[in-house]
Amino acid sequence: MNKAVVADAADLFAAARHCLDARDPDDKIALTGAYARRFKDGALPLDARAPAPEPIGMPGRPERPKLVHPRELPRRGLGSEEGRAAFIHAIAHIELNAIDLGWDAVYRFRDLPADYYADWVSVAADEARHFVLLRDRLRDLGFDYGDFDAHNGLWEMCEKTAHDGMARMALVPRVLEARGLDVTPGMIVKLRSLGDHETVGVFEVILREEVAHVAAGSRWFRWFCERRGVQPESTFRDLLSEYARAVLHGPFNIDARAAAGFSAEELAALHAIAER
Repeated sequence: MNKAVVADAADLFAAARHCLDARDPDDKIALTGAYARRFKDGALPLDARAPAPEPIGMPGRPERPKLVHPRELPRRGLGSEEGRAAFIHAIAHIELNAIDLGWDAVYRFRDLPADYYADWVSVAADEARHFVLLRDRLRDLGFDYGDFDAHNGLWEMCEKTAHDGMARMALVPRVLEARGLDVTPGMIVKLRSLGDHETVGVFEVILREEVAHVAAGSRWFRWFCERRGVQPESTFRDLLSEYARAVLHGPFNIDARAAAGFSAEELAALHAIAER
C-alpha cells in the first residue's frame, strides 16, 4: 500500500467508500484486504448514524487502461502471447470492477442484515485476490494491467441499479458476473489445449469461487423479493426485460448457474430473452 494510504476508516460504510475512492489498484487491493480482515475481526462496526451514501459515480480508477466502447476493442486470438495477455487483461479488468461492485453493494444499501454485509465484504476480498492472480500472470507474459484498452459495462449496470438493492442483486451478480460461469469452462479447455497450464490454474480458482459470488446475489435477490412480497421468478424476468436485454447472451452454463441459485424457471427466462 502507498505509505500515504492507511486503512483508518472507523466504520464499515466509511471503509467501503475508502476502497471505492482508491485510484491506484495496489491501494485498492491493500485497503480491501485490510478492511476485510478488520471486519472479520469485529473491528469495523455497522454505524447506523453513518452519513447517507453519496450519489453513485465512477469509482477511483488509474489513468490506464483507456475505457472504450466494447465494439472498439480489437479481437485477438489466444494463439499468440499478446492475444492471451489481452484476454487475461480483460478478465483482470472485470475483477478490478468486481472489487468495487462488492464495496458499492456494502456502501449503498443500508439497514440490511449483518450477513448481507459479510457476504459482500468477502466477495470484494475474493475479487481483489483474483485480480492479483491475473495481474501476476500478465506480468509473467511481459505485460501489465493498463497495457490494453478496456470497457466499462459492469460499472454502467452498477449505476443503473444504484436506486434499488433488489435490481442490483438480480442484474449485477446474476447477469453480468454470472457470464463468467458460462464462458470460463470453454476458455479453460482452449487454454489447456494451448499448453497454458499456469493461466488454466488461475481460471479454475476464479470459476470455483465465482459460483459462490453469484449464489450470494441469488440469496439476497430472494431476500429482497420476500421482504417486498413479490415472486422471484416473475420479478427476475421483468428485470431482465427492462435492463438486461442488450447484454444477455447464451449459451448458459446450466449446472453452474443451478449451483449458484438459479431456478429452472429463471434459466428458462434467460434463454427466452437471450433468443429474442
